[in-house]
Amino acid sequence: MQRSSPPSSDPSAAKAGPRGPVLELRDLVTRFPGDDGPLSIVDGVSLSVASGETLAVVGESGSGKTMTFLSAIGLIPPPGRVTSGQVLLEGTDLLTHTPEQLRAVRGERISMVFQDPLTGLNPVFTIGEQIVEVLRAHRKLSRAEARKKAIELLERVQIPDPGRRVDDYPHQLSGGMRQRVLIAMAISLDPSVLIADEPTTALDVTVQAQVLELLAELREESGMAMVLITHDLGLVARHADRVAVMYAGRVVEQGSAKAVFEQTAHPYTLSLFRGVPSLDTDTAQDLIEIEGQPPDPAFLPPGCAFEPRCFLGQGRASCQATRPGLQPTLGTEHQTACLHSAELTATRARA
Repeated sequence: MQRSSPPSSDPSAAKAGPRGPVLELRDLVTRFPGDDGPLSIVDGVSLSVASGETLAVVGESGSGKTMTFLSAIGLIPPPGRVTSGQVLLEGTDLLTHTPEQLRAVRGERISMVFQDPLTGLNPVFTIGEQIVEVLRAHRKLSRAEARKKAIELLERVQIPDPGRRVDDYPHQLSGGMRQRVLIAMAISLDPSVLIADEPTTALDVTVQAQVLELLAELREESGMAMVLITHDLGLVARHADRVAVMYAGRVVEQGSAKAVFEQTAHPYTLSLFRGVPSLDTDTAQDLIEIEGQPPDPAFLPPGCAFEPRCFLGQGRASCQATRPGLQPTLGTEHQTACLHSAELTATRARA
């Protein structure tokens, strides 16, 4: 079964020279209390993204995608807490920061666009007032200077007639325009890293494309790093340089978009692809759903968390006994956490 794939050349290869990560997560663990002890919602996650690069983080709902990055920027909801690991932003570990220091970093150096454009804005203030508040909290600007900057930002995110719309309330804007306002707020302080959490949720297909193209343009203009949290593999194919696939709070496969799409090395990733319609899909019957449900964090199996749903490892004693960590596959930076990845890639090579 074929599926859409990213461009034939590796998008990351088009950018000359080696680049170090601007944001790097090392063995990040976030736990919540449970009836039978702490639950690891983020379980040893290691990820990185470089300036000018887009890292897509994909997986089903509940896989830990959003919680990973809320943990990274100090917004984990109580009673959860980060218990170990590092979050290095331009070499500085954010986990050593006080709450006050983290508030200064958020927006200034790392910013996040949340998935609901309606609840992300305060309905009783104009959009201009909300952008002005962000600017004046971090910059020594007069109200008039901040308002002028807010209008410039609205123009930058392609809001029509920004000098007039700056005084609109959120309910006067469409969903796509509200999302653009949130993006304007997120980029208002020129952050080094922008995290976009399902930025096209509840938007129609045309507006989705416009919002993603806008984010891509902003990334190219500023050179910022972007993390795209999504379950939409079509968006990943079009916009990501690198991909990390998460399941049950862990990264199970990561590498360049080209490698993950064309040399898929984890059964979970391949199962996600099998459920995506393509131009070669004749009917809905051609799509293959993943059987079962993601595991409850309180009752993770001792071995591979995906084993009970896996077309390759289900019932295998090795998969039930051993929980594999990420290992290089095919001798490259492409990594997978599967005991039988070689079997999978060999089978697909013969297909």
